[in-house]
Amino acid sequence: MRGTRLLSGLALAIAAGQAGAADTLRCGSQLISVGDRSSEVLQKCGEPVSRDLLGYKRSANKREEFQVEEWTYGPKGGMYQYLRFEGNRLVQINSKRGN
Repeated sequence: MRGTRLLSGLALAIAAGQAGAADTLRCGSQLISVGDRSSEVLQKCGEPVSRDLLGYKRSANKREEFQVEEWTYGPKGGMYQYLRFEGNRLVQINSKRGN
């Protein structure tokens, strides 16, 4: 019984931690997905509220360096969408309720 409660609590904690991250996002009638190019996202979602240059990252083989950016969309229904791009590819989509 105690083990079941522990497992249930752990599963809920993991699910809550992942609630802000997604692999896809709807922009009007279009969908964007992790792996899309920044130009595709711009075409489907329009200009973001802000674009922040976070810095640069080296590739795994350390032969090239690419730009890391975060685009912010929203608020839509009280939610902000944060899109992270590495080398002009969408790598992460996060949502957060605005204040």
